[in-house]
Amino acid sequence: MMRSALSDTKPPYPDSWKALSQGEQIRVELENACAPLVERIFGYHFVRLGSLSSDINIPTCSIKHVVNITDVEYEKTSVRGISRELPLQQNSVDAFLLAAELDFAQDPHQILREVNRAITANGQLIIAGFNPYSLAGVLKYLPINRDNLLHQGRFFTSARIKDWLQLLGFEIVEQEYVMYSSLFANKRFLSGSKLQLFCKRYLPAFSSMYILVARKREIPLSTIKPKWKVKKPNFAAASARVGHSQATVSKKVI
Repeated sequence: MMRSALSDTKPPYPDSWKALSQGEQIRVELENACAPLVERIFGYHFVRLGSLSSDINIPTCSIKHVVNITDVEYEKTSVRGISRELPLQQNSVDAFLLAAELDFAQDPHQILREVNRAITANGQLIIAGFNPYSLAGVLKYLPINRDNLLHQGRFFTSARIKDWLQLLGFEIVEQEYVMYSSLFANKRFLSGSKLQLFCKRYLPAFSSMYILVARKREIPLSTIKPKWKVKKPNFAAASARVGHSQATVSKKVI
């Protein structure tokens, strides 16, 4: 049975990446990682869910109609709404971006159920989350930079997110690893440093963040005709035997 992810209290939600230490660097790294991913997504409607997702610029996206759904009104808001009750019709969205949306959600299952309801068949979902197995995941439980809202983040493992998606009928297409940093320290982050390249090559599972790409799969309901055929019984032979028997009986009576 799937372990419940419903929290008793709602975590404070950061209105922008600036509310997190190294938040701007995180945003830039996510933009760089998402650029080749959104190039391969096609359709008519793309939704960035939440304030953090709305701050992720995707100029390479092939879908031109991009909608930002946030629960608070700000300059990039397209539609005012909450993630667990999306103001969207069923099967109406071709792609979703959820950047750290599940990490600051009280009920991430409900958000994914709403995404599943609104996404089209073969629609794609991009989820970025914080890795609990990283250095940042360890420092989250230590009294370091306590004002950082990352301490309130839930940090779900990518394996757990994959389980949720597969139960909803999604196929995991791709996984990317982003940043190798403590995230809680306010020191400068060097994206192309030798340490970053070494960790990405040899220690990918310990990245500070991960990105999952999933595709919604639908099972066709059309019937499949069986290859074998039922052989029709041949009643002609039986009729002949019956006629022969009747003729014999008639001859004896005579």
